[in-house]
Amino acid sequence: MREAIKLASESVLNGGGPFGAVIVKDGKIIAGSSNSVTIDNDPTAHAEVNTIRKACRELGTFDLSGCTIYTSCEPCPMCLGAIYWARISRIYYGNTRKDARDIQFADDFIYEELDRKMEDRTVPIIPMLRDEALQSFRLWSEKADKTEY
Repeated sequence: MREAIKLASESVLNGGGPFGAVIVKDGKIIAGSSNSVTIDNDPTAHAEVNTIRKACRELGTFDLSGCTIYTSCEPCPMCLGAIYWARISRIYYGNTRKDARDIQFADDFIYEELDRKMEDRTVPIIPMLRDEALQSFRLWSEKADKTEY
């Protein structure tokens, strides 16, 4: 956790956001990174996502089962989703959502949006061309040599 906190502080000093994360497997740090949203002009470049990407490259897999993530702040909904998709086994965090909100990093609106019906969300979500889109799903379900994930 101290390494994640250190990465968060270094990020602030280098123009990034105040978030850091490390992924550990078998007691060894596999990857560490910080928030680089403004540096990379990438809204998905949160510390946890950056660290997951590095760990997957390092281990040569998209499945991080058996790994633990230490993050300097409670993960936002996007990062939490990425952590679950990566199958990370345990999450430790430092700062809370409220601590982040207190310095103007508010994820509450996303949590609120997720609780709304699709038709009541702030950004319209409109289904389109489902019959055509289903073709790729049919191809996937029929593919014998696919890599499940």
